[in-house]
Amino acid sequence: MKLSLLTFAALAGATSAFVPAPQAARVAAPVFMAEEEAATEEAAEEEAAPAPAAPTYTCMSREAILAEPNTIEFGQKWDPLGLSDLGSDETIAWFRHAEVKHGRVAMAAFVGWWAVGAGLRLPGELATGIDFASIPSKGLEAWDAVPGWGKAQMLLFAGLIEFHDELFH
Repeated sequence: MKLSLLTFAALAGATSAFVPAPQAARVAAPVFMAEEEAATEEAAEEEAAPAPAAPTYTCMSREAILAEPNTIEFGQKWDPLGLSDLGSDETIAWFRHAEVKHGRVAMAAFVGWWAVGAGLRLPGELATGIDFASIPSKGLEAWDAVPGWGKAQMLLFAGLIEFHDELFH
């Protein structure tokens, strides 16, 4: 019970990083103000308030990206498929974002694979009648031992993270 509460608290705390910053609340007109005065005040605010600008996105130019350290290997950039010549500066920025994201997923997968191979197990049951301790530690045999709904939950969770990232970044 304590472990699940601790795990829930850690997940809840970590998800706060993905919550958008609170917006400044608009102050409502006092209750005792007459409707005409409130309407006049709102009309004045609408005239005075500038129209919100369209979001502007800036990204580094292709030349600046390719001139950074770690892009030149053995005296030249390593790009056997010629992907750095495709598209605009935004395309290169998207490629870089995708590379960093996939690198992080690969690192997390390695740590998970290592932890299972080292014999680390969570306490309790994975599903009704299936203990975490009964899951094999031989690579893909562990994936095969997970029930279908468990696999669906993992893939759905990964998809939701990806969807959230595309919505807000």
